[in-house]
Amino acid sequence: MSKPERRWDIAMARIAQVNLPRGRADNVAATLQRVCVAAAQTIPASGVGVSLMAGHGSQGFAAGSDPSSQQLEEVQFTLGEGPCLDAFATGRPVLVPDLVDGAKTRWPMYTPAAYDRGVRGVFAFPIQVGASRLGVLDVFRDQPGSMTAGQVSYATTFADIALMMVLDGQERAPDGAVPVGFDEAPGFRAEIAQAQGMIMVQLGVSITEALVRLRAYAYAEGRPLSEVAREVVARRIRFDQTLP
Repeated sequence: MSKPERRWDIAMARIAQVNLPRGRADNVAATLQRVCVAAAQTIPASGVGVSLMAGHGSQGFAAGSDPSSQQLEEVQFTLGEGPCLDAFATGRPVLVPDLVDGAKTRWPMYTPAAYDRGVRGVFAFPIQVGASRLGVLDVFRDQPGSMTAGQVSYATTFADIALMMVLDGQERAPDGAVPVGFDEAPGFRAEIAQAQGMIMVQLGVSITEALVRLRAYAYAEGRPLSEVAREVVARRIRFDQTLP
C-alpha cells in the first residue's frame, strides 16, 4: 500500500471514530464536522474548519471541529479577507506559521481578530478537483510553527475527503437542492445571497456593494455575517433606515 493510500485509510478510520451529538449518517453537514474533528486530532491542531463557497468567493457553508473554529471560519467572511479566501482565489495552499510575522500587512483586519481568538498560526488548503474549487479546509494552531511535510499531506488528504463527502452528498440530493443539513448551517450561502438582494433593493446599489455594506455592518457590530444576514431576511434590520 502506498503512503497516500495509507494516509487515506487512516484518515477515514479516524473520521469513523468521531461521535457527534444528534449526528446522522446521511447528514453531510455532520460528516464534514467529523472530518474537522478527525483532522484536528490527526495533524494535530487546536482547531480545523471547512468553508464551502460559490464561485465568487461568498460563503456557502461552514463547519468546525469546535465552536471556536466555526466562528473563525465566519470571521473571514465577515471581514472579507483571510487565508481561506486567498486559498480559494488562488487554488493554492496558504501557509502562515506565525501570524505575528507579517500577516497583519496582508490581512489588517483578520490578523488581530484571529490573534484575539488564540490563533498563532493558520494553514489553508483548497478543496478542489482540477480547476474547480468548492471551498477550503483551514488548520488553526495556538502556537506558532511550521507544519511538517507529513502534516501537510494529511491536511491535503482531509481536504480531498471533504471534497468526496460534498460531491457524494450533492449527488444524493434532489435536483436543485443542497446536501442534507446545509440549509440549517451558519453561513449558508442562500441566506446571505437573499440578504444581499434585499439590501440592493433598499439602497439601490449593486449586488457587490450590498455585500460590502452587509460586511461593514457585521464588522461594526461585532457579529457574524450570517447572523446579520438572518436579521435582514427577517426584516429586523433595514439598510434604508438610519442604522446605529
